[in-house]
Amino acid sequence: MKALRTPEERFAGLPDYPFTPRYVDVGADLRMHYVDEGPRDGRVVLMLHGEPSWSYLYRKMIPVFAKAGFRAIAPDLIGFGKSDKPTRTDDYSYAGHVAWMVRFLTALDLSGITLVAQDWGSLIGLRLAMENDARFSRIVIANGFLPTAERSVPAAFRAWRAFARFSPVFPIGRIIASGCVKKPDARVRAAYDAPFPTSAYKAGARIFPALVPTSPDDPAVPANREAWKRLGEWKKPFLTLFGKNDPILGGADAPLQKHVPGAKGQPHERFWGGHFVQEDRGDYLADAIVKWLDAS
Repeated sequence: MKALRTPEERFAGLPDYPFTPRYVDVGADLRMHYVDEGPRDGRVVLMLHGEPSWSYLYRKMIPVFAKAGFRAIAPDLIGFGKSDKPTRTDDYSYAGHVAWMVRFLTALDLSGITLVAQDWGSLIGLRLAMENDARFSRIVIANGFLPTAERSVPAAFRAWRAFARFSPVFPIGRIIASGCVKKPDARVRAAYDAPFPTSAYKAGARIFPALVPTSPDDPAVPANREAWKRLGEWKKPFLTLFGKNDPILGGADAPLQKHVPGAKGQPHERFWGGHFVQEDRGDYLADAIVKWLDAS
């Protein structure tokens, strides 16, 4: 597997991202970057980003958790951020992403985890939690879901998947901005572009939409359906905090609340914000989670 490593100078001077880079090996010559802030003995809050963002998406939330005494951990998925980037789309699979994250959890020996996940962070995170439930104590989903190929696919998602596959350009910063209600300024858009100096670095970002299991014969469907079954038995606290202006996943909280026993009686909320709700309302989202954790 050939992988690229984004030059460190690409990340110099990013606005509001002062965090010390940390790395762990999750495969042969494959390095995953993560942010790890706050007290090492604090309760772990694990933040998983989605497509095509990276841990920069959580820059408004990490300090809030750390200040409140939590250990705030935000990895970059393989193919994103400061993590290594295999150059062939065939190097990426749903199962592969889950396996890389299992190795990450094992390497850091994390337990008592509160998962905070959005977009593909939810697709990976919910599989991760259901297959390693002893390590997880709570789950927060923001504009995410777990697809099992049993629901219709929104037209907006089909258009997005076609764009990712066929568009001659794939402008990461502009894509992030299109999923926000409050449009990020030029410096923030450039920060989202930073991990991807050329198109050769974008294989992981390009292929992600095609890896969403939307047909019953997709290889990820059996494991996702098993994870969905286990979610139906999950009695630990489960919270949904969704940006209501998301045209694709803005209403995906309802089936989660209905299906997961641990969601009963929790302070779920839909509020002003787009698909990248961490960018639109990261401060609000972090404060709401801290209040929820402090009350539990």
